Amino acid sequence: MSWETWNFAFSVTVPNLLMMLLGVFLRQRRLMDDRFIDGTSKLVFNLALPCLLFFSIATNHPHILANLPLVMYGALGTVATFLMLEIAAKWLVKEPRERGVFVQGGFRANTAIVGLAYAMTAYGEEGVALGSLYLTVTVILFNVLSVFTLTRSLQGGPDKKVSHLSLLRGIVTNPLIIGLVCGLAYAQTGLGIPQVLVQTGGYISGLSLPLALLCTGASLDLRAMFRSSNVAALSSAAKLFVVPLLMTLGGWLCGFEGAALGIIFLFSATPTASGSYVMTRAMGGNATLAANIIAITTVGSFFTTALGIYFLRSWGAI
Repeated sequence: MSWETWNFAFSVTVPNLLMMLLGVFLRQRRLMDDRFIDGTSKLVFNLALPCLLFFSIATNHPHILANLPLVMYGALGTVATFLMLEIAAKWLVKEPRERGVFVQGGFRANTAIVGLAYAMTAYGEEGVALGSLYLTVTVILFNVLSVFTLTRSLQGGPDKKVSHLSLLRGIVTNPLIIGLVCGLAYAQTGLGIPQVLVQTGGYISGLSLPLALLCTGASLDLRAMFRSSNVAALSSAAKLFVVPLLMTLGGWLCGFEGAALGIIFLFSATPTASGSYVMTRAMGGNATLAANIIAITTVGSFFTTALGIYFLRSWGAI
């Protein structure tokens, strides 16, 4: 039981960590520089990730009404943790421009990639079906709320107000949100996608995770990870401990059990999404801070996920 749990966490988490370490190595060998990282990040943000999100939803044909309680809980829980972190950011983060990065790093989970991998490993086809439903709503909220908090912290500041039109424009024109909404709309039509398009989309989608992780690793400042600013450590602690605990406890109190509760825990326990780095860099935020949060949560989630699964299985909750 114990070895099976650790092996499960190892098989899903460590490949991501190794890709980031490869990015660190390539940067040190000067095979990746700032110009390459900027161009690659734009490619991932504007093409590869939107394509991945579109095809992951459009080809699964999720029916939200069939599992409405789980979907509603995921949406409400995401908004609740976001608001909690927004309030905490005002007290814990002194630099206004870093508050959005702190909030995004604390609540935005890597459900589109790592979450579905967790679900498939733990529950097979049932996990993928439930995970796709949970992912559809929560990932849209992740991106909408991330645009909101980053725009407000980067353009607002203590004495400035952000235009509602600016926020709306940032949400409507966000490539990740466009990919998600288009995928959800197409999935509801029940139409198939020609195999040649699925294969082409698979090629493009396949670029997203490795390139995002390489750029994340190449942008890491290992010496600055815990130096002076404790924002990365605080945001990572929220992502690794506070959010999974609150989401899982709330789900259990609401009556979820078995695979449904397992999905809630596994998705909330995933590390901070790689897309958070891409979005932060594209919007002119502190990309190094975002990369450090991803690195810390990627390493830390190996332990928190394994321990969480062990205890939840021991108590018969999942």
